[in-house]
Amino acid sequence: MTLQKTREQNYPEWYQNVIAAADMAENSSSPGCMVIKPWGYGIWERMQRVLDDMIKETGHDNCYFPLFIPLSYFQKEAEHVEGFAKEMAVVTHSRLKSVDGKLVPEGQLEEPLIVRPTSETIIADAFSKWVRSYRDLPVKINQWANVVRWEMRPRLFIRTREFLWQEGHTAHATYEEAEKEAQTMLQVYSDFAREALAIPFITGKKPEYDKFPGAVDTYCIEAMMQDGKALQAGTSHFLGQNFAKSADIKFQSSNGTQEYAYTTSWGVTTRLIGALIMTHGDDEGMVVPPVVAPHQIVIVPLLKDKSKIDEVMAYAKKLKDALSPLSFKGERIRVKLDDRQKESVDKMWEWTRKGTPLVIEVGPRDMEKNALMVRDRTKINQKEWKEIVSVDEFVNSVADRLANIQNYLLEQAQNRLNSNVKTDITTPEEFEKYFSNPNVWVEGEKQSVTFVRGKWCGDAETESKLKEMKISIRCLPFDQSGTEGICLLTGKPATLDVIYARSY
Repeated sequence: MTLQKTREQNYPEWYQNVIAAADMAENSSSPGCMVIKPWGYGIWERMQRVLDDMIKETGHDNCYFPLFIPLSYFQKEAEHVEGFAKEMAVVTHSRLKSVDGKLVPEGQLEEPLIVRPTSETIIADAFSKWVRSYRDLPVKINQWANVVRWEMRPRLFIRTREFLWQEGHTAHATYEEAEKEAQTMLQVYSDFAREALAIPFITGKKPEYDKFPGAVDTYCIEAMMQDGKALQAGTSHFLGQNFAKSADIKFQSSNGTQEYAYTTSWGVTTRLIGALIMTHGDDEGMVVPPVVAPHQIVIVPLLKDKSKIDEVMAYAKKLKDALSPLSFKGERIRVKLDDRQKESVDKMWEWTRKGTPLVIEVGPRDMEKNALMVRDRTKINQKEWKEIVSVDEFVNSVADRLANIQNYLLEQAQNRLNSNVKTDITTPEEFEKYFSNPNVWVEGEKQSVTFVRGKWCGDAETESKLKEMKISIRCLPFDQSGTEGICLLTGKPATLDVIYARSY
């Protein structure tokens, strides 16, 4: 029961098929926006819970700032407004009136309001009121919110005009403390991705031309999708004193002088759900790591024999009661009993498509043997996919089973990344030839292009060359080799190691 399109037949269509089959999201009637359905939002809620705890462990508190930001706040930081100008949604009127049966705007605002594309400017304004002395620092806050950016080519979870995210913002007394904060939060993201999402990343710094508007440095986590393309899944920005100077975030230092604070910002979005799909999904649908699965176990009663429905349901409820108190990674296991009046085989495939880690079937025969049938989502194409075990054996092993699934997904993704970063391309001619090949799975043609790790000279002229080749420098990895070589774009001497790739 594979999807309408497999990954090899058409990877972009496969991605859309997975979302539809798992009932995760759909395009909204509001152009460029999406409706996140319960299963997709359940995954986001799990991500929120895990990441929110990690953020708070590093000393940050949650808060909330307005959706509307005065245009003048953006104009204070020229580079910032230039970077977001083409994506901003602008409110210019406060109400509507009816004219000849048509609604037209009236009540023009004295100052236009920007619908939040990011919050550095309005949060910097608040910091300027909160910070007076070095004793007020550091300020470390985070908010979970929605964001609007006017994307021209929307794609569910990857790019939509409205999406959900968390954004952290901090202010510090010294350059060193703020810069360390930016890298600390990048490490939090990397740890979260590995431990919760089972996604490995390459971490590094963005090149100068691709950093966040107004930042001194932008750090990022870059993931490899199954088609070989890169997906930027999170960023952390060291903003230096740029926003502090534009918003006048000053404090009296310990020796009595007036100083500008150093600030940071960092965030991840619902794009992480897209990363999950393209990292772990298969030709049967979604595969969700247990840590972020809304239901880690779903029990499906087999109810064909009408005379035994009550007995089977009682057996299934008893099993749920036995599993619910158990824990996995410090939390109670999330178990759902699917008692809907629907064919059992349809329910089983529905939860398989959604990527539920373990689906349990129980019927009259299982009841007689005090047993159950367990289906491990990661073994769908193996003989071990369906396994009959005793209830006691399953209850005793369920935490290990979930751990094995989580570890298996990370291992598979890590192996894919490790084996698909090319390091043997050393000349511009080899480089251009390599990226002249297609790298998407379309009509049976497997991927031929993944990541290339090679040298870059850093010259400004290389940006136009990258655009011409429709690739990008994803990051300057932190583990620089320090060796000399040839820039793969210009042929000039170079020492910087970078990751080149096509990307989403």
